[in-house]
Amino acid sequence: MLYRVEGIVIRSTDYGEGNKIITLLTPDFGKQGIVVRGAKKLKSRYGALAQLFTYGEYSYYKNNSLGTLNSGEIIESYYQLREGLEKPAYAAYAAELTDRAINDDETAAFLFHQLKACQAALTEDKDPQVVLRVYEMRVVSTAGYAPILDECVHCGKQEGDFRFSFVAGGALCHNCRHRDPGAIELMDGVWKLLRLFAHLDLRRLGHITVKDSTKIQLQLVMRKWMDTHLNLNLKSRHFLDQLEKYGEMLVKPKPMADQEPLSDREVTNDAD
Repeated sequence: MLYRVEGIVIRSTDYGEGNKIITLLTPDFGKQGIVVRGAKKLKSRYGALAQLFTYGEYSYYKNNSLGTLNSGEIIESYYQLREGLEKPAYAAYAAELTDRAINDDETAAFLFHQLKACQAALTEDKDPQVVLRVYEMRVVSTAGYAPILDECVHCGKQEGDFRFSFVAGGALCHNCRHRDPGAIELMDGVWKLLRLFAHLDLRRLGHITVKDSTKIQLQLVMRKWMDTHLNLNLKSRHFLDQLEKYGEMLVKPKPMADQEPLSDREVTNDAD
C-alpha cells in the first residue's frame, strides 16, 4: 500500500552497504520506519531526505513493519541543527526523547507540531535550555505523566507553600509534605515557569531570558521527573549533560539580574 505523509526524521541508521533506515514522526500515523535505498551514496536522490531532523513529505510503500521510500520532497532541512556542537546536541536529545517516549503507530499530531516548533526554536537561537524544558513538559504530558502543579496532589489545597514530590505526583502542601520526606523546595520563579510550561504551546514561545539558577532547578525537576515516571536511558542526554557541565557552549546565555516571575505575554510572541 502506498502512503504519503509529512514527517520529521527522528532516527537515521545505516542499513547494508548503501541504505539507511529512518524513523519518521508523522502527525497521522505516529512513528514510521522506512528504508531509503541508496541513501548513503554520494549521488543519491534521497540522501538528504534520510538526514536527521529533516522535515519533508514522504511517499512510501508498506506491507509489513518497514516501508520503502518511493519518493519525497524536503520542506525544511533544518541544516543548522547538524552544524557545530551545541544545536546538534539539543536537537538530538529532543529527537531521541520523542522516539523513546511514544509507541509505534501511536497518533502523535500534537507532539509532531511541538517537535517541529522545538527544532525551529533551536534554529532561531532561542535559549536551548528553556526550549528543551518546555518540550520535555510537552512530552510527559503527551505520555500521560504531567505533574500536578496548581494544587496539592493529596488534599487539593490550592494556596500556600508547596514542595515538589516526584513520587507523589507534583505539589504537596505544608500539611501533606510529610507524605514524602524527599519532596523538594522550589524557587517561586521555578513554580511559575513550570505552571506556564505545562500549558504553553511551543509554537508561541518567544525569545526569553531566565537566570542560571532558575534553569538549573528547572532542569533538575524535569530530569528527575522523567527518570521517575518514564525511566528512559538516553544516550543523547548523557552527551548533553557532559557538554553543559564541562564544555564551552558555542552560544552563551546572556547574564541577567534576578527576574520577576514571567507572564504569559512575556514568553510568547503575537505570531503563531
